[in-house]
Amino acid sequence: MSTKIYRRIHDFQGFSLKNCPPMPQPSGVLMCPPDHYRVLALKNPYISSHVGGVDLPKARRQWAELKEAFDASGCPVRLIEPTPGLEDMVFCANQSLAGTRPDGEKVALLSSMRRSSRGREVAAFEDWYKAAGYRVMKLRAGGHSTFDGAGDAIWHPGKRLLWGGFGFRSDPEVFEQVAKAFHAPVILLKLVNERFYHLDTCFCPLTSEAVLIHPAAFDAASLELILKIFPIVVTATEHDALAKMACNATVINLKTAILQKGANAVSNHVHALGLGVCEVDTSEFIKSGGSVYCLKQFLF
Repeated sequence: MSTKIYRRIHDFQGFSLKNCPPMPQPSGVLMCPPDHYRVLALKNPYISSHVGGVDLPKARRQWAELKEAFDASGCPVRLIEPTPGLEDMVFCANQSLAGTRPDGEKVALLSSMRRSSRGREVAAFEDWYKAAGYRVMKLRAGGHSTFDGAGDAIWHPGKRLLWGGFGFRSDPEVFEQVAKAFHAPVILLKLVNERFYHLDTCFCPLTSEAVLIHPAAFDAASLELILKIFPIVVTATEHDALAKMACNATVINLKTAILQKGANAVSNHVHALGLGVCEVDTSEFIKSGGSVYCLKQFLF
């Protein structure tokens, strides 16, 4: 199984998406109740005007509605117990990356997060994965590279192929270890706009052939890579990508896209691709720079 890292368009010589082995669809998602959710410090550009401004009862309602949307779309939700003092633990995409190896073994690769305040969340996820029967893996000891889990590593729908984002939170060299952990190749994308600090804020595969992106988040070489693999590229406006975090959507079972309500142009494009659309309100979580995708971790 190839564990090659693709960085430039010429690296694709001999590569074919059709030849990538199939990857099982996720069997469910992991979520963390927002019991301790707060916006306490300036950690990304979204937060600047929202420190101390979370309406927690409203956030609880929004989180419950999102959980219901996942369940209703055929993606069962499992829960991890929230830890007091870890206000960002609700954003389950960042502490790990889950997937399977070609032999079907379930693997969870733990993050080494850029923000030290968030690194304290990882131990709880390690315990959860061990209890759930996953092979838990860590980055090589002694290294200084950072990795923000599924925030910067996204599976290509239905294929044993990962897209990796670097530039703000995850370092490019870490993806060699990511590729080896899952026995899967990785296509690297460079993020160049600090407002899109994770790949999941600006890149959302909709189907095996279609992707939703905000082009200004990437350098020119990365856009070439995206256009080479995806024949259909849907673009989100700056308003939808920022105010609505439209690219932080999640597609369930290649059938239903769950996304923040109000991104009407994106919703219409997604519907035109034949996907169902489920709009939810995650506005209390957008205050901290996260929406639908950030609030869950795919399980296998």
